[in-house]
Amino acid sequence: MRVLGISGSLRRDSYNTKLLRAAEELLPPFAELTVWDELKAVPPFDEDDELGPTPSAVASLREAVAEADAIVFATPEYNASVPGQLKNAVDWLSRPVATAALRGKPALVVGASTGAFGAVWAQAELRKVLATAGARVVEAEVAVGHAPAKFDGSGALVDEELNDQLREALDVLAAEAPVRPVALAV
Repeated sequence: MRVLGISGSLRRDSYNTKLLRAAEELLPPFAELTVWDELKAVPPFDEDDELGPTPSAVASLREAVAEADAIVFATPEYNASVPGQLKNAVDWLSRPVATAALRGKPALVVGASTGAFGAVWAQAELRKVLATAGARVVEAEVAVGHAPAKFDGSGALVDEELNDQLREALDVLAAEAPVRPVALAV
């Protein structure tokens, strides 16, 4: 199973990117996670731009989503909502509607923040936006509040309860992903 990780944070030392790295370690053995890290390069969505050539960062994003069996979105919370750059990427992924890369794609939303609540409002907003864009958002949640205390110096998630929650959420996501046929050696 190919899982794509998208962090909504552009910051170099992002807790949400660290959360994706923790997810990579907790995935079932038959799954692998790739983090897509070109979010900063995605231009603002403009419907007029759909008439011309697709911007390269948008093409890269759409291709990464199309090739994935499932997606994990890790979102921080900015002003009680989803960061603009992440929402912008989802807008691009929702178009064109008939062939949108997100359509029917299993998606898990998790989040980390320096505050007490672990980006729960942003997670709720992102779930709504993803569902509207056609993704199949799974019923699971991981909210990492007080993130600086939950990761060690190497970026590992050190809170066992959160590791358990993340593992369970990833299992829910894996159960929703399509099963790929296994090639048999001849």
